[in-house]
Amino acid sequence: MRGKLLPLAGLYLVQGMPYGLQSCLLPVLLRAGGLSLTRVGLAKVLYTPWLLKLAWAPLVDAQGSVRAWLTRSTAGLGLVCGLLAGLPPPGAGQAGLPAAVAGLLLLLNLGAAVQDVALDALAVQLLEPAELGPGNTVQVVAYKLGAALAGGALLALQPTLSWPQLFLLLAATYWLAAALAWAAPALRRLPQPAPSKQRPHTAHLLRDVLAVPGTLWTAGFVLTYKLGEQGASSLFPLLLLDHGVSAPELGLWNGVGAVVCSIAGSSLGGTLLAKHWELLPLLKSVLRIRFGGLACQTALVFHLDTLGASMGPGTILRGSALLSLCLQHFLGGLVTTVTFTGMMRCSQLAPRALQATHYSLLATLELLGKLLLGALAGGLADGLGSHPCFFLLLALSALPIMYLGLAPSTFL
Repeated sequence: MRGKLLPLAGLYLVQGMPYGLQSCLLPVLLRAGGLSLTRVGLAKVLYTPWLLKLAWAPLVDAQGSVRAWLTRSTAGLGLVCGLLAGLPPPGAGQAGLPAAVAGLLLLLNLGAAVQDVALDALAVQLLEPAELGPGNTVQVVAYKLGAALAGGALLALQPTLSWPQLFLLLAATYWLAAALAWAAPALRRLPQPAPSKQRPHTAHLLRDVLAVPGTLWTAGFVLTYKLGEQGASSLFPLLLLDHGVSAPELGLWNGVGAVVCSIAGSSLGGTLLAKHWELLPLLKSVLRIRFGGLACQTALVFHLDTLGASMGPGTILRGSALLSLCLQHFLGGLVTTVTFTGMMRCSQLAPRALQATHYSLLATLELLGKLLLGALAGGLADGLGSHPCFFLLLALSALPIMYLGLAPSTFL
């Protein structure tokens, strides 16, 4: 199993780098180059290819091997980074992101989204059912480490690395990963796909994907299982900021602390699955614990507004609030790994010619579910008030627990 997990870890590590690059590193570089906050925010439009993965997932299924797609897309990412190294960085006084830089960053996202489809399909084909727990731990942990390296470590090196040096370093990393994807013995042993006779019509393709046992139930679960958690994780740090917790301290606990706790939770999830814990009972237990944690966080939100409540340094309330942040990220990492294992188990039931499309559908719905409440939570809090909003988020976090009662036998 180690021969499979090590190359997967390396590839998922580089898969997380574009997210860290554009969510943490690029905004700082653009702002330092003199772009307005509005222009920096508009750069997130470049994420659009990630929402269109289903457009090319059928191509990954129908044309060539996933190993070839993975190698070419990873090498292409290196080429784009090399081209970015040859362009001047955004400078002071510019009205927006230079067109050439914006175009290459869009290509970077397109290549990363294709790589994501190919790598997930490869993992579905490569891992045996007993290896899904450790495999999904590697997926989640390595991706988060890659994002942290590109967004944090490279940002720390930014004063000593110029724009060309930064992107040449990223290019070299991608080319090494492409060589790994092509040469890793475990990946070379994957069976070659049968030649496709005819590309199916889109409507027929969707019908065939939805006909895979357990797909409709799994799609509903991944769309809803993060609603309450995601809304709370977006709002709670901002409420702490409003009540006197400093931005640097909040950055430490909700940044570094959150990543560490999330990785620890993901690792525990993989360990429990590797010790032959049943998927459904484990998921039920974790979701109930998460509900209890969110109930405690809701109680803290109410207590923050009581007369005489103090968030001063060293107070029990301050410590409880910060520990609540870390606990929710720990449980979030745990439930994510277990859920991704269920997603891969469901996709393994699909015919090999549909597996990339099937998993991409589930992954896209999972992403939409997380984005939905993350984007709407602020508006709900402004419109309803923080107390009713957290009650609503608590109710939403109870929905997946009840939904598990309808789980099909394929999810057991």
